[in-house]
Parts: sequence; C-alpha cells; structure tokens
Amino acid sequence: MPTSERPYHHGDLRRALVAEGEALLGEVGAANLALREVARRLGVSHNAPYRHFPTREALLAAIATAGFEALAERTDQAGKRGTGGVMQERGLAYVAFALERPAVFRLMFSDQVDRTAFPELAAAAQASLARASAAIGAAYGEEGDAVMAAWSFVHGLTVLLLDGQTPEALRKGRDDLALAKATLAAMAHAVSED
Repeated sequence: MPTSERPYHHGDLRRALVAEGEALLGEVGAANLALREVARRLGVSHNAPYRHFPTREALLAAIATAGFEALAERTDQAGKRGTGGVMQERGLAYVAFALERPAVFRLMFSDQVDRTAFPELAAAAQASLARASAAIGAAYGEEGDAVMAAWSFVHGLTVLLLDGQTPEALRKGRDDLALAKATLAAMAHAVSED
C-alpha cells in the first residue's frame, strides 16, 4: 500500500514523530529533515504528521524543546548524586548529554528554529537556564556573572569535544568523557584557589 494511503492510526503519534524525527535529524541534519520521511519510517500516511506539526520547523522545535527538558532533568539528577562536586557533576552531565545526542544538542543551540515563533521552545530553554542558574547560585552564592562563566566554560568544552578540536597532547589518550571529567576537575580546583 503506498504511504499516502496508509491509515493514520498510531499509538502516541506526536511522541513517535519527535523520536523518529530525532533519529532522522542525526542522520541527515536539520536542513534535510522532512516530515514525509518521518511519516514513511513510522508507517503512517504522509499527511499524518501535519495533525501535530504544521511545518518541519514545528517538528524541529518540538525536538529541541524535548532536548532542553531532558538536559535540565539530567543535569538536575547529576547534581543530586553528589559523587563529586555538584557543579562538576552537573557539567559532566551536560557534556555527556551532548556526546550522546549531538544532533539534538546542536539543534538546541542553533538558529535552525526561530524561538520567537515557538513559545514552548523559548520557555524550555529559559527554564533549563533558570534551573542551572539556581544551582550555580547555590554553589557560588551569586547567579549573574557566575552563570555566564560556568555556562560558557562547560558549553565551550562541549563544543570543542563535539567538533574534535582537542589536541592529543592535551587529551593524553583519554576519551571525551574522561577528558571532560579531568577538565572540569581542574577548573573546580582553580576556582577553589581564588
């Protein structure tokens, strides 16, 4: 049966579209993600996604929104484990999220989706930052510049790792996560010296 004639019925189609959209995003990138291909992979009609996402950008916004929510939850949980310094654990969770879901992470911080057109995405991004700000404030007694400094450091480290820009001389045979852990520990030590 051709895709266009397949029935619409699918359990939780919205959630399935976001999950399959994320998988396709990792394969083809945001610019090449197509709602028809997501529908084809799910075995639903090519019109079915439009009941939930009127445009490709709307699906991308939903993927990025889910990414911000997952990142905030993951860093919050890492901060509660307390196996190392709270901020080190949160930073390591941030890096690990990006390494595990690089396409989503890049989408979250890209200009591929206009946040002003998708209030739920803007709200998820703001909520994620607010949760991080509160944790940084609790750790350092100040949220303003400390938030920007901590976020810039961890985000910059993450992008360097994602882009393969860490020289072997600094890597010393360590994988990305081990290098991130050592780098975060070194920064925590430097901060505590001040």
